Amino acid sequence: MTHIAVLGSTNMDLVAYVAKAPQRGETVTGREFRTIPGGKGANQAVAAAHSGADVSLIGAVGADGFGSQLRSTLEHSGVDTDHLRTTEGPSGTAHIIVDDEGGNAIVVIPGANGTVTALAPGDETLIATADALLLQLEIPLDAVVAGAEAARRHGVRTVLTPSPAQPLPPQLLSSIDLLVPNEHEAAALTGITDPREAATALLDQVPEVVVTLGAAGSLYAARGAAPLTVPAPRVTAVDSTGAGDTFVGTLAVALVEGREMPEALVRASAAAALSVQRPGASSSMPYRSEIDAQAAQHTQHPRHTS
Repeated sequence: MTHIAVLGSTNMDLVAYVAKAPQRGETVTGREFRTIPGGKGANQAVAAAHSGADVSLIGAVGADGFGSQLRSTLEHSGVDTDHLRTTEGPSGTAHIIVDDEGGNAIVVIPGANGTVTALAPGDETLIATADALLLQLEIPLDAVVAGAEAARRHGVRTVLTPSPAQPLPPQLLSSIDLLVPNEHEAAALTGITDPREAATALLDQVPEVVVTLGAAGSLYAARGAAPLTVPAPRVTAVDSTGAGDTFVGTLAVALVEGREMPEALVRASAAAALSVQRPGASSSMPYRSEIDAQAAQHTQHPRHTS
């Protein structure tokens, strides 16, 4: 079985469902509230585990009720939490509003995630055993850099989701194999709004880029190759929270299993399409059998773009 290590955040998502998100100064009545385990690190870990990998998560939760619930949920999903620290104080939380079109707005409070400023003893040894390391930006940047550099030292493939978008230091980018921004993050990183042009610009810093385009699918670019686009299955979105993390976790597993990028992107798109049809983040992530079936039905083919 492939082994995926994830260094990143673990949050409790506090989700309010509304017909339309409130404007500044406006109060609206919602129809439902849920607490759902999330955080970009935990989400990607669960997605990879559901996709069939052996997954370990490096991060932190607080010494509170949320922390216990988060750890239990991860373990129930098949994620190894031996490197998930428990710190004094609260766990991270994400305060999410989801509207009837499936769109969301999110405020993240780091909590325990903010204490992950460096690798702990044993973390680098764990990373060295992995086939890939997944990284995001919901923990302090110093820890992300340390994780990427550790992976580089041991020849482990690194995949970075640059979210929340922020300037990325050269020492981080030099250790990244695959960068997976959404179109807004790609624009923030490059100042270029056209996703294809932004992806091309990012190749000056990393060897491979996948820009996720929501319902429009994804765009892959690599040095010395023509860009490739993969349409997404057409579905009715209920909640897009966690769709990007579902995409990345599934993509990473497909790649370390030796699948070519076009097939891996189809599988990632299939998983993301399944996830948006269900509420929540980690609770919406499909299992391998579901991904297999959805990918088989995905008759649209990747295409090269000029």
